[in-house]
Amino acid sequence: MNKKLLAFAVAAAFVAPLAAHADSGNVTIYGIMDASYDITDNGTGSAVGAAGGIRTSKVSSNSSRLGFKGSEDLGNGLSGVWQIETGINADGTAAANLNSRNTFVGLSSKAAGTVILGRHDTPYKLATRSLDYFGDGLADNRNIMGGGSSTNLSTAVLNGAAASFDGRQSDVVAYISPTFSGFHAAVAYVAGAEAATASGQKKGDAWSATGVYANGPLFASLAYERHNIGTAGTGTLGPVIAAGGAVNAADRNEHAWKLGLGYTVDALSIGFAYEHTADDLGDSIAGGAKISGNSNLMGHNAWTLGGKYALGSNDLKLAYTKAGKQGSTNDTGANQLAVGVDHNMSKRTKVYVQYVKLNNDNAAMYGLNGAGATGGVSANGVGADPSAWSLGMRHSF
Repeated sequence: MNKKLLAFAVAAAFVAPLAAHADSGNVTIYGIMDASYDITDNGTGSAVGAAGGIRTSKVSSNSSRLGFKGSEDLGNGLSGVWQIETGINADGTAAANLNSRNTFVGLSSKAAGTVILGRHDTPYKLATRSLDYFGDGLADNRNIMGGGSSTNLSTAVLNGAAASFDGRQSDVVAYISPTFSGFHAAVAYVAGAEAATASGQKKGDAWSATGVYANGPLFASLAYERHNIGTAGTGTLGPVIAAGGAVNAADRNEHAWKLGLGYTVDALSIGFAYEHTADDLGDSIAGGAKISGNSNLMGHNAWTLGGKYALGSNDLKLAYTKAGKQGSTNDTGANQLAVGVDHNMSKRTKVYVQYVKLNNDNAAMYGLNGAGATGGVSANGVGADPSAWSLGMRHSF
């Protein structure tokens, strides 16, 4: 069976309702398989009587994925585009939904840009992902950046933000501009309240935008994202947020902006990102309404600096990420140090070893969970310093 027919046969098994109408030349199969053997320690918390850390060995899947995509020439420079992408758990744990990753349909023009509808990474997230040399593994800088994986305030059940800024959202309408002299822009709207049942409920939604310049050795990006929190249970961006022992009313918001800079010279690549988040999630409540303004609960500043040096077929990597205190609560920051070596066996296959240690302040509880690896490590209480060794293999197809 030739390659095109094989691609069609596999795609048909997953999208049977479309198979009868699909052109086998319009389906491309792609993906990544990344699995690692990890030795993790969740650290010892700083609280009096905190239990000692637990060391565990495990096999983990690190953002492995399988995707199908295609396009159709519609004439006059216009094309129809589509993609279905799902996460694959290479370690054998429960599989994700078929559309768990970027899945969309849209129209694309070289002159006018691309419009898509579906589920997709936000422009804010895409603005700096290329600057994280440990991306998609236990040392990913999203352990701290973009909201992080923190549940670090005793009065808040939050991940450093009500919804991750470095996230992948459902119900997205997005526009991506053409690239002019290395510059392009993207903007996305996230529709909310699909499950609303009453006219008086607050309708949550979100906006995300970025401008990116990538030309020669220089990379620069600037991004902004805003989440308007809706009534709990109404759908997208409608979480229940606990603060001060009470459930916050809807009609809250959080926002963030981020700057990214990258530079490559010969064998050396350097990446830097800085972000600022703010919210009014800590506002007081009276009669179900806010009675004070801009009470910043989880907002903070964070930055990351990383480098990669190519030495023959090996890439030597180092990164440091730091977050300041959240809102006005002291000792809620953290920092993370990661070192690693990738050995490139071919253009599509590499093996790697890396070590990461995350140091929490006494009232913080960030974990090694930012990339969604199945071997993620939650901190063992406030002040705990989780760490991990990871030995793995990654193949792209």
